[in-house]
Amino acid sequence: MSETTPGPETPAVPEQPTGPTGPAEAPAASAGSPQPGRAVEDPLRGSRTSGIWLAVAVLALLLVLLAVFVLQNTQEVTISFFGGEVQAPLAAALLIATAAGALIVVSAGTLRILQLRRRVRRERKR
Repeated sequence: MSETTPGPETPAVPEQPTGPTGPAEAPAASAGSPQPGRAVEDPLRGSRTSGIWLAVAVLALLLVLLAVFVLQNTQEVTISFFGGEVQAPLAAALLIATAAGALIVVSAGTLRILQLRRRVRRERKR
Protein backbone atom coordinates (compact mmCIF):
# COMPACT_ATOMS: atom_id res chain seq x y z
CA MET A 1 0.00 0.00 0.00
CA SER A 2 2.60 2.47 -0.97
CA GLU A 3 0.50 4.50 -3.39
CA THR A 4 1.50 8.07 -3.92
CA THR A 5 -1.39 10.48 -3.52
CA PRO A 6 -1.12 14.18 -4.24
CA GLY A 7 -0.64 16.04 -1.03
CA PRO A 8 0.95 19.29 0.03
CA GLU A 9 4.41 17.97 -0.84
CA THR A 10 3.56 16.47 -4.28
CA PRO A 11 1.87 18.72 -6.85
CA ALA A 12 -1.05 17.32 -8.84
CA VAL A 13 -0.16 19.48 -11.84
CA PRO A 14 1.84 17.78 -14.59
CA GLU A 15 5.26 19.23 -15.24
CA GLN A 16 5.83 21.36 -18.33
CA PRO A 17 8.52 20.28 -20.73
CA THR A 18 11.64 22.42 -20.64
CA GLY A 19 13.78 23.47 -23.53
CA PRO A 20 17.45 24.38 -23.62
CA THR A 21 16.67 27.95 -22.48
CA GLY A 22 14.06 27.16 -19.87
CA PRO A 23 10.33 26.37 -19.88
CA ALA A 24 8.76 25.81 -23.30
CA GLU A 25 6.81 28.82 -24.52
CA ALA A 26 3.21 28.57 -25.54
CA PRO A 27 2.61 28.87 -29.29
CA ALA A 28 2.10 32.44 -30.44
CA ALA A 29 -1.52 33.55 -30.65
CA SER A 30 -2.82 33.45 -34.18
CA ALA A 31 -4.39 36.51 -35.76
CA GLY A 32 -7.88 35.03 -35.41
CA SER A 33 -7.65 34.16 -31.73
CA PRO A 34 -8.85 36.67 -29.14
CA GLN A 35 -6.36 38.74 -27.19
CA PRO A 36 -6.74 38.84 -23.41
CA GLY A 37 -8.97 41.78 -22.42
CA ARG A 38 -10.47 42.17 -25.90
CA ALA A 39 -14.04 41.39 -26.87
CA VAL A 40 -14.50 38.58 -29.36
CA GLU A 41 -16.10 39.84 -32.57
CA ASP A 42 -18.48 37.47 -34.28
CA PRO A 43 -17.76 37.51 -38.03
CA LEU A 44 -21.41 36.63 -38.71
CA ARG A 45 -22.87 39.40 -36.55
CA GLY A 46 -25.52 41.65 -37.99
CA SER A 47 -24.50 44.84 -39.74
CA ARG A 48 -26.29 47.93 -41.00
CA THR A 49 -26.33 46.50 -44.49
CA SER A 50 -27.86 43.22 -43.37
CA GLY A 51 -30.46 45.16 -41.34
CA ILE A 52 -31.38 47.26 -44.37
CA TRP A 53 -31.54 44.15 -46.53
CA LEU A 54 -33.90 42.49 -44.04
CA ALA A 55 -36.08 45.62 -43.88
CA VAL A 56 -36.31 45.79 -47.69
CA ALA A 57 -37.24 42.10 -47.86
CA VAL A 58 -39.97 42.53 -45.20
CA LEU A 59 -41.33 45.64 -46.93
CA ALA A 60 -41.39 43.86 -50.30
CA LEU A 61 -43.36 41.00 -48.72
CA LEU A 62 -45.80 43.48 -47.16
CA LEU A 63 -46.28 45.22 -50.52
CA VAL A 64 -47.07 41.90 -52.18
CA LEU A 65 -49.61 41.10 -49.45
CA LEU A 66 -51.11 44.60 -49.80
CA ALA A 67 -51.42 44.19 -53.58
CA VAL A 68 -53.21 40.86 -53.13
CA PHE A 69 -55.53 42.49 -50.57
CA VAL A 70 -56.38 45.37 -52.93
CA LEU A 71 -56.93 43.09 -55.92
CA GLN A 72 -59.27 40.81 -53.96
CA ASN A 73 -61.37 43.65 -52.49
CA THR A 74 -62.35 45.78 -55.47
CA GLN A 75 -66.13 45.79 -54.95
CA GLU A 76 -67.69 49.21 -54.40
CA VAL A 77 -69.07 50.08 -50.97
CA THR A 78 -71.02 53.06 -49.68
CA ILE A 79 -69.32 54.94 -46.88
CA SER A 80 -71.43 57.23 -44.71
CA PHE A 81 -69.71 59.82 -42.50
CA PHE A 82 -71.38 62.83 -40.83
CA GLY A 83 -74.34 62.67 -43.18
CA GLY A 84 -72.26 62.45 -46.38
CA GLU A 85 -72.06 59.37 -48.51
CA VAL A 86 -69.35 58.32 -50.91
CA GLN A 87 -68.78 55.26 -53.09
CA ALA A 88 -65.29 53.74 -52.86
CA PRO A 89 -63.61 50.38 -53.34
CA LEU A 90 -63.61 48.29 -50.16
CA ALA A 91 -59.80 48.01 -50.12
CA ALA A 92 -59.40 51.80 -50.31
CA ALA A 93 -61.88 52.33 -47.49
CA LEU A 94 -60.14 49.79 -45.26
CA LEU A 95 -56.68 51.20 -46.00
CA ILE A 96 -57.82 54.75 -45.24
CA ALA A 97 -59.39 53.57 -41.97
CA THR A 98 -56.17 51.73 -41.06
CA ALA A 99 -54.03 54.80 -41.82
CA ALA A 100 -56.33 57.00 -39.73
CA GLY A 101 -56.08 54.55 -36.82
CA ALA A 102 -52.29 54.47 -37.12
CA LEU A 103 -52.16 58.29 -37.04
CA ILE A 104 -54.25 58.32 -33.86
CA VAL A 105 -51.93 55.76 -32.20
CA VAL A 106 -48.79 57.65 -33.29
CA SER A 107 -50.13 60.97 -32.02
CA ALA A 108 -51.10 59.45 -28.65
CA GLY A 109 -47.67 57.81 -28.35
CA THR A 110 -45.91 61.06 -29.25
CA LEU A 111 -47.84 62.98 -26.62
CA ARG A 112 -46.93 60.39 -23.99
CA ILE A 113 -43.24 60.50 -24.93
CA LEU A 114 -43.24 64.30 -24.71
CA GLN A 115 -44.93 64.11 -21.31
CA LEU A 116 -42.30 61.68 -20.00
CA ARG A 117 -39.43 63.79 -21.36
CA ARG A 118 -40.83 66.86 -19.63
CA ARG A 119 -41.09 64.94 -16.36
CA VAL A 120 -37.49 63.70 -16.63
CA ARG A 121 -36.24 67.26 -17.34
CA ARG A 122 -38.06 68.55 -14.25
CA GLU A 123 -36.57 65.77 -12.11
CA ARG A 124 -33.04 66.54 -13.37
CA LYS A 125 -33.40 70.22 -12.47
CA ARG A 126 -34.20 69.37 -8.84
